[in-house]
Amino acid sequence: MTKNTPRQETVTDLIHHAYAPPAGFMAPQPAVHKASTVIFPNVAAMRTREWKDKTGYTYGLHGTPTSYVLEERIATLEGGLQCLLVPSGLAAIANVSLSLLSQGDEVLIPDNAYGPNKALAEVELKHYGISHRYYDPLDPADLVAKISPATRVVWLEAPGSVTMEFPDLPQLARICRERKVISVLDNTWGAGLAFQPFDLLRDGGSLAVDVSVHALTKYPSGGGDVLMGAITTRDESLHLKMKLTHMRVGFGVGMNDVESVLRALPSMALRYRAHDVVARELAQWMGKHSAVVQVLHPALAGSPGHEHWKALCCTGAQPDGLAAGLFSVVIDPRFTQAQVDRFCDSLKLFKLGYSWGGPISLVVPYELPTMRSLPQTQVQPGTVVRFSIGLEAAGDLQADLAQALAAAFDDNA
Repeated sequence: MTKNTPRQETVTDLIHHAYAPPAGFMAPQPAVHKASTVIFPNVAAMRTREWKDKTGYTYGLHGTPTSYVLEERIATLEGGLQCLLVPSGLAAIANVSLSLLSQGDEVLIPDNAYGPNKALAEVELKHYGISHRYYDPLDPADLVAKISPATRVVWLEAPGSVTMEFPDLPQLARICRERKVISVLDNTWGAGLAFQPFDLLRDGGSLAVDVSVHALTKYPSGGGDVLMGAITTRDESLHLKMKLTHMRVGFGVGMNDVESVLRALPSMALRYRAHDVVARELAQWMGKHSAVVQVLHPALAGSPGHEHWKALCCTGAQPDGLAAGLFSVVIDPRFTQAQVDRFCDSLKLFKLGYSWGGPISLVVPYELPTMRSLPQTQVQPGTVVRFSIGLEAAGDLQADLAQALAAAFDDNA
């Protein structure tokens, strides 16, 4: 053995060390178990251990104690029984569609749905021989008319992406149930807090969606630094279908990301309410400016679907309801796109960026005609600008909006 060469048995001992810490350690946060390889005690365990029902561990993609804990907590948050974690909210949408749709099937999507969901149907699902149509979510009769013998899945979203129209969600779910098609809700906005997707009538569950998908990237994470999604159900057979697809396509999440969401989850309800309070205040204030022709916020009277939001989200225990931290405004069409862009660029505290639910307020201008297929009867003509309210002081955000409005529009008011 040459000088400075480690003893061979020392290297082996560092890998196969016999020490194990004593059991019984408890702390506020769950332990982080990271693994690709999972060690089995014997061949019999390797051959018989089951991962599909969480009675055992087989490989890192199928979960560790850390991911199992988050799945159980998200299921509780949503009011479900089973949950799958996936790498993003869009991955949750893709996992559902790939599991529940086959060649010759049709999927119906609200025209105001999350854009990547529509793009997935228009390109990827089309490649697999799956057709799609868009329906008006504020017109239940339109959904009834468009459900065909080929329809297998109906997507629901409350409220709609960017334009924030709030549908009669119980009625849409009822239509799906009566026609025996699977209803899938993008519940990222509601987040399991504004309403319960598996108890839409608040009577213990007589009316529910079949599946709820949730971008944990948003409010559950809360930091703008994690990508993750969840798929929650109360139907074991649906859950198993989606879990097998999850396995086959190799969806997995990093345990450090799971740790981040677990750490943020206890403060989620407090943050959600804080976002909500300031968003309502600023939405009402923005509505008084001459450049704004419409404010789109479900909790404000006059916003499309406000009465549906009120019926679903306002309860005896929560008479004012919950409504997240998003709102949009429509800028008067007399102002040019360049002026709208100047308004957004003039903001200091609001940053230009996608997503929402984090501590920093965000703003994005949209070209609505490029995003919709059906006539827009509920949204006034003009340019739509969406705001995601962070956790800054309301007065500071209002001052920032005021100076940007003045810079872009006041000379033309």
